[in-house]
Amino acid sequence: MKRDAAGNAVVEAGWQAVRDDGRVRPELLEAAYAEPRLRQLFPWTGMGELHFSRCTGQRWTWDILYIQPASDGTYWVSGPLRSETVGPAATAQDAIAMVVQHLPAGCGPAFVGTPEELAAHEATTQ
Repeated sequence: MKRDAAGNAVVEAGWQAVRDDGRVRPELLEAAYAEPRLRQLFPWTGMGELHFSRCTGQRWTWDILYIQPASDGTYWVSGPLRSETVGPAATAQDAIAMVVQHLPAGCGPAFVGTPEELAAHEATTQ
């Protein structure tokens, strides 16, 4: 799915908001943003965690792994549901690699809209 310049601006604003809120370790944000497959998704935070959504509108999607900080400076990769865990990651780059390895099939640029609008769009394009 191709996204227009306005959609790119929405996603980029999301990345800037995550940087500005200061709840995610800078090295994790830098590593995630450097990965093109994650940079095209909409980032959001919760409890210091870094999440990625396939759409820009809230309630965001919950079908991509997320990264939690561990107290010893490492990371824990979980998800996509809160009850699911993947495992520990020694570095931000390791955590990013784990997320990328588990991206859903066809995971492309974030859809500008809500999860419901994304589902409707996907239903008409499959």
